[in-house]
Amino acid sequence: QVQLVESGGGLVQPGGSLRLSCATSGSIFSVETMGWYRQTPGNQRELLAAITNGGSTNYDDSVKGRFIISRDNAKNTIYLEMNKLKPEDTAVYYCNSLSRALIPGSSWGQGTQVTVSS
Repeated sequence: QVQLVESGGGLVQPGGSLRLSCATSGSIFSVETMGWYRQTPGNQRELLAAITNGGSTNYDDSVKGRFIISRDNAKNTIYLEMNKLKPEDTAVYYCNSLSRALIPGSSWGQGTQVTVSS
């Protein structure tokens, strides 16, 4: 059974930074491309950043140049360093493998709330 545990969210002022962590268990981490997603009320989850098991990364235009995704394969953990945060970054942030995220009804972690406000 796959477990995903996100942490590191909080309240931050515009322009500030946060670092999110996602600890995973199960077999998904070592071979899967992992991603960070976010969701706001009434909207679908959106993919922000992805990282392959080899370390190649890709970003949505909304976060490119501000967010950095990384992974520690020894710890089965991925990270999202968020810089120059904006109020529109306020959301619940989740991680998952890109393949599992496409499966209807697949489980997600509890997410971590990020609020950007002065």
